[in-house]
Amino acid sequence: MNHQRNEPAGTPVGRRVLLSTLGLGAAGLVAAPHIQSGLDSFLGAVSSQDPTGLSGLLPNGGGFRYYSVTGSVPHKDAGNYRLKVDGLVDRPATYTLDALRKLPQTRVVRDVQCVTGWRVPHTPFTGVKVSQLLDAAGVHPDAKAIRFTCFDGTYTESLTLQQARRADVLVALTMQDKPIGHAHGGPVRLYVAPMYFYKSAKWLSGISVTSDVRPGYWEERGYDVDGWVGRSNGRDDAPTV
Repeated sequence: MNHQRNEPAGTPVGRRVLLSTLGLGAAGLVAAPHIQSGLDSFLGAVSSQDPTGLSGLLPNGGGFRYYSVTGSVPHKDAGNYRLKVDGLVDRPATYTLDALRKLPQTRVVRDVQCVTGWRVPHTPFTGVKVSQLLDAAGVHPDAKAIRFTCFDGTYTESLTLQQARRADVLVALTMQDKPIGHAHGGPVRLYVAPMYFYKSAKWLSGISVTSDVRPGYWEERGYDVDGWVGRSNGRDDAPTV
């Protein structure tokens, strides 16, 4: 992995560029809510014209800032949403939103930690464990990893098979006990509880079982592939496990 000179090893390129461009730290925004209100409007206008998604890495007044790495993302709902499970499996499948809702649901409550430093404590996510979908599909013995794709047409993520089988890795249908809206990555997103939030891909549309780990969108731009909170990207945040 390449790093710019005089930067700590593992520091994500996106965080570095964003903070130097805006000249603001997340801590300063949290300490100044009257500034945050105006900045939210400004960043909303910026992010709508920001295909990199970097303007979305600052938290808003509610603790989150949602962003996209594309200019626009199509909206999906119960009528047209589909999640495909394929790759090195015996039984490829396609799930509708209603079909996912009918499967056994798991609720996980953890802190959400952004690699830029902000954290939203005790955030509940509910959904289907990825391991359930993998078991239903019948994973081939030579499979080693999972590649996740998104219906924005650009974002991807990956996990090893062992990581994906954790009980706290979900195909999430609700966040904060509400259906996941479009801006939050809905109607379905990935949730990887023990890793930095960039691993929890929004607008999830595909789960493909592969023979090796393929770096995702941000990993190709300098982020660590194994994004464990506190043990990657040059940070030492308290783990969320």
